Formats: sequence, structure tokens, C-alpha cells
Amino acid sequence: MARIRVLVVDDHRIFAESLAAALAAEPDVDVSAAGSGPAALRCLDRSVAESRRYDVMLIDADLGTIAGPTGALAVAQAVPDHGEGVVDGISLVAGVRSVQPAVRTIVLAEKDDPHRAALALQAGASGWVAKDSSLQRLLAVIRGVLREETHLPPALLTGVLRELTAARKHRTESEQLVESLTPREREVLRCMVAGLGRKAVAERLFLSPHTVRTHMQNVLGKLGVHSTLAAVALARRAGVGPADLAGDVVERGGQLA
Repeated sequence: MARIRVLVVDDHRIFAESLAAALAAEPDVDVSAAGSGPAALRCLDRSVAESRRYDVMLIDADLGTIAGPTGALAVAQAVPDHGEGVVDGISLVAGVRSVQPAVRTIVLAEKDDPHRAALALQAGASGWVAKDSSLQRLLAVIRGVLREETHLPPALLTGVLRELTAARKHRTESEQLVESLTPREREVLRCMVAGLGRKAVAERLFLSPHTVRTHMQNVLGKLGVHSTLAAVALARRAGVGPADLAGDVVERGGQLA
């Protein structure tokens, strides 16, 4: 009998341990638990090193208690950091998809929320399940996502579809705004998405801080926003990723300057 390896990720210790114990009673399930996003990522690393990869992760939607529109808009930034920084549940979903795309993720939520469920699906989750669901329901979802199924509570379906449709519309509008930027401005935007400040951007692109400030002002103006945070959120909606701080080689001068 093929065994299913499950990792429960929840910072409420009693809930995590209780759920892990209930799942472990199943004859074909091996289960572990992690109390934070960074701890979960370390578990993933160990599973690779030991050639015992996880099949499914059950992730608390409120992991780390970072919620709200601003945090949610940043979910596309994968979370490779294994330190002890706080990682919210939906961001962890995105991080898992980045480092181990074969692992299926299911979000466990205290309450149904179409907006956050849609964000979870966009981040790569295969399911959204209420924490008070029966063990049988949860096991059915676990087995279902391993068959490439996507599971949502029926009551959430209409709201999630509405959210995804709206997100697609916003993405199209955001893409058009990003396309209005010059190549250099797009480089500056990618550096902003990567979290670099003006001085760091100047050093990376071999420009003066004054020139970078001008580029940043132009980016904000063309995108129709008033802050770096808003620009980064819009860039994420348009699918703009962060600059590769480890590997990118930026051209000196030339047409990009």
C-alpha cells in the first residue's frame, strides 16, 4: 500500500498535534507537524535530503497571524528564507509551489472567505477546507488533491469565481500599465519588488541615487500609485517578479540607461 506523507503546519500546537494524531491513525498516512512557515520549509528540506518527500501539506490560513489585503498581495513572492521570520499561510503556499511544486497544499481555515480562498488558489493551493470539517471530509480532500483535483466548499464556489474574474481584470489593467514603462523603469520596478531601497538600486544598476529617484518617481506616476508598496502590489498583479539578486547581470549604460 502506497503511503501518503502529510505535513501539518499550524502555530496552534494543540490543534496541530491533535490533527496529526488523528491522521496518523489512518493505515496509509504518515504525518508530521510544524509550528511555523520557516519550520515547515526546513521539514521540506530534510524530506528531500532523506528521499522521503511530502505528498501533501495542510497549512493554516492564519499562520503567523499576518492577514489583510496588503500582505495577501505579496503572496507571489516565494519564501525561500529558512530563518525565523514570520511567514503567513498563503505566502507559504506560494513558497512551497516555488521550491517543491509536486507537493500539494491544502489551506485550513477558521471561516470561509472567498477573497482569501481565491488568493490561496492563485498562490498554488489545491484545496480550502474548514478547520471544523470532519476527519473523513479532510481525508477525502487529501486523496482528491493527489488525483489532481481542486477542492472548495460548494458555498464558496460562486464567490471564488467572482474573485478570480475580478483578479483577471485587474491583472490585465496592471499589465497595460507596466507595459507603459521603459526597459530601465521596468528594471527599477523589479528591484523595488525585490525590496531594494534607492541606494541599493543605484549600486545594482550602476546609476546615481538621483537618477534612481527620478526613475522611481516616473514608475509611480505611470502606474498611477503614490507609494512603493502600491507599486509592488500592482507589479505582482501584472506578474512582474523580483530582480534575481544572485544571478542577474545588469547592462552598464547602453539603451537601458
